[in-house]
Amino acid sequence: MNHVLPKETNTVLHAGGIGAEPGVFELLDVQKVYQITRASGLFGRKKQGLKALDGVRLKVARGASIALVGESGSGKSTLLRVLLGLTEPSDGLALYGGRPIAEARADGLDFARDVAMIFQDARGSLNPRMSVAALVAEPLRHFGICPEEEIPERVAALLARVGLAKDAMQRYPAGLSGGQVRRVAIARALASNPSVLVADEAVSGLDVSTQAQLLNLLRRLQREMGLTLLFITHDLGVASYLCDEIAIMYLGRIVERGPTNAVLANPAHPYARALRTAAPEFFAPITEPLPGEIPSPLDLPTGCRFAGRCVFARQECGRDDPVLVQARADREVACFFPLYS
Repeated sequence: MNHVLPKETNTVLHAGGIGAEPGVFELLDVQKVYQITRASGLFGRKKQGLKALDGVRLKVARGASIALVGESGSGKSTLLRVLLGLTEPSDGLALYGGRPIAEARADGLDFARDVAMIFQDARGSLNPRMSVAALVAEPLRHFGICPEEEIPERVAALLARVGLAKDAMQRYPAGLSGGQVRRVAIARALASNPSVLVADEAVSGLDVSTQAQLLNLLRRLQREMGLTLLFITHDLGVASYLCDEIAIMYLGRIVERGPTNAVLANPAHPYARALRTAAPEFFAPITEPLPGEIPSPLDLPTGCRFAGRCVFARQECGRDDPVLVQARADREVACFFPLYS
């Protein structure tokens, strides 16, 4: 039985299309090329460009919740680094509030305070020698959020907001469960009063019950605080539960984007349909969606990079490379022959 049930959501495409106001983030034909040294001949070596991102277009409206979904190697992590200003694009524009992200990041503390991150390795992101109280208090002091005498009360309030009792303040990361560590990481991210929350596989590796609790928490916080939420995941069930919008990546590009319920109920790109078929169980990670290997980004095929794994490919697909275009009022697809039913 199919258990990926997209929640009801507004069909207006906030993350980049119809009638959208200027975005919090906007990526305009962003490329990121890494120079890789490879063996050449018996003893020679040569440098070759690896396109981790290749012409990505993405606009995220304020208050939107969007999931970035794809297999390993799709470019999700590189895209995340570009959005956080940790990696500059090789080409194209990466904007935050209409300004280049690198410029916004270099101008002071506003970007760092406004854009908070929840890391995939939550435990590894926390200093094991600091108590929970000290960990959550650190951004309060760094950004001057409140006077020193108010910090203990503010820390207790943040922990309560993420479902942790006051006595957790004196504990250390090593003494916390996986779910508790994630809650501390969320409290620490919220300490700076951000408007944007970026989460990288923030519930992966936990049991289903704990995942559900954390997803409910993130949904509630996003709505109560009006946060813009970007959630990087490989789990379609998580994406369908948490985010109103979804962008599906394949080999450095977004191949389909639109409202989560519409994309999962009626995928237009063959890769999106393959992922949907391969992950029928809620909270089930993506398995092998199609036979055949993903092409190497160092040796991309001519034409559509998915054509070699696509059962719907036609002659044109091997000749020309499709770009992301508006296919319907609520959908963008990079495919010459979208699979609408």
